[in-house]
Amino acid sequence: MRRRIRPAQLHPAVLAGGALVVGAGGLYLAGTLLAGDDIDAGTRIHGIDVGGMSRADAERKIEKELVAGDGSKPLSLKFGDRTDTVDPAAAGLSVDTKATVDEAARTGADPITVIGGLFRSGGDVDPVIRVDEPKARAALQKLAEKNEQKVRDGAITFSQGKAEEKAPRSGHTLDADGALDALRGAYLGDGSATELPTRETKPKVTADETGRALREFAEPAMSGPVTLKVAGKQLTINQSVLGKHLTLKPDDSGKLTPKLDSKGLLADPAVSQPLTALTGKAENAKLRLDGDRVVVASDGKAGQEVTDKALGKAVLPLLTKTGAAARTGEVAATTKQPQVTRENAAQLGLKEKMSSFTVNFEPAAYRTKNIGRAAELINGSVVMPDQTWSFNRTVGERTKANGFVDGTIILNDQYTKASGGGVSAVATTMFNALFFAGVKPVEHGAHSFYIERYPEGREATVAWGSLDLKFLNDSGKAIYIQAEATDTSITITFLGTKKYDEVTAVQGPRENVKQPGERKNDSKKCEPQTPLEGFDITVERVLKQGGQEVKREPFRTHYTPRDKVTCE
Repeated sequence: MRRRIRPAQLHPAVLAGGALVVGAGGLYLAGTLLAGDDIDAGTRIHGIDVGGMSRADAERKIEKELVAGDGSKPLSLKFGDRTDTVDPAAAGLSVDTKATVDEAARTGADPITVIGGLFRSGGDVDPVIRVDEPKARAALQKLAEKNEQKVRDGAITFSQGKAEEKAPRSGHTLDADGALDALRGAYLGDGSATELPTRETKPKVTADETGRALREFAEPAMSGPVTLKVAGKQLTINQSVLGKHLTLKPDDSGKLTPKLDSKGLLADPAVSQPLTALTGKAENAKLRLDGDRVVVASDGKAGQEVTDKALGKAVLPLLTKTGAAARTGEVAATTKQPQVTRENAAQLGLKEKMSSFTVNFEPAAYRTKNIGRAAELINGSVVMPDQTWSFNRTVGERTKANGFVDGTIILNDQYTKASGGGVSAVATTMFNALFFAGVKPVEHGAHSFYIERYPEGREATVAWGSLDLKFLNDSGKAIYIQAEATDTSITITFLGTKKYDEVTAVQGPRENVKQPGERKNDSKKCEPQTPLEGFDITVERVLKQGGQEVKREPFRTHYTPRDKVTCE
């Protein structure tokens, strides 16, 4: 390494006649003679001493101690109220070692630089940092996607009869351009978290507003049950049921306003069932057949009805009060007349049997229970002209609360246990009753594989929330549905006015026959099943009027093979 010669060590050759050359030209000449590749003593790059070193040695030292040291440490970055780290290399940050050493050496051929080198002594030099902008933006985008915080309004929710306050939160999105400068500044910093610039979005519903709503409404609303007086009797609704149908919604100004879903509250079994018992449901006149003619067996009966509007009007004001006495109020009930009476039965067209169908089944406790319960809910249904009847709407969800028990159903082409098993026998009976009554099917679906006790291509199943059985009453007159169940059979009869003189079914041959497979199942709910081939079949409904065929409607059904299943 060549040492830099200081002025005190000038060779006599630069002296003239014993006098020091002090002119500008002389200083420039002296500077060029004295300058070399060495860096001034006392020079530091990011705290690393490179004084007196050659450029090559300085570059090696910077690579070893800076680039491989602080330059490789993860950067700590703050994004809103979250802190995360980024690898500097992945973010396109690096130290330009050569440029940094050039800056430290301060060499140059111009007179000012050369002459200045005679009088300076080292100093601190900042590293030259390079930023690969595409990589930096990509790293920032990835960081933003991971840590971006969406604005969240304050809220009040109700669960199990208690009010819960949810704190609001500001939203933060990255300011991409400003974040580049912050990223560059964080590189080779002191290791503390660098805050990235973000754009903040304030919540509309503040913590002050949720606190007010909690004190003024939510806590009183959940302080106890409410008691309603209806038709001289009392109905108590507990706070757990109330909370399921209660919400606090923000208005345009961010104020939380209570909303009661009175329709949902009225439909809740905890309210509808005792309310019906208190008010007395309107009952249609009971009809029976005398041969194929309809006669009235007993008169209809008026009932009392509480509407959802009346229920909401009675309940909502009580929710801001506390104490049993203050949370008691009256709800108005209106008189509800039956649809079918002795007087209007004939006018409605309820005069003859349109169709009747029976399905027999092997006795089982769950079948008897579930089929009987479905028949009870369907019996006496009245479908006015141009109205659509729905199995799911009439029978309701097949739950224990609705009177159903666990039984065997088909799920994913295999028998398994679930609540309501056996109800498909009622659906199949209903489908055949509407089929032979000549009314229009709106929605129906067959079982995935064929079940031997049902007619091929003329059967139906139902599933709550996914598959319904519906028909449109296009007969022009009202239809009265009778449903009667025994321990081994279900019969459904349509009473009304026939649209067609005769309705028959023509069954085609089995097509595309496929053989079943065999599999094992270790599920606890597994039900063994015997194998049966799959096939396609078409059944035509033939509608006749005055002895003449009016039209012919095809019903096509595809059955998958029923695999043999062994339970393990």
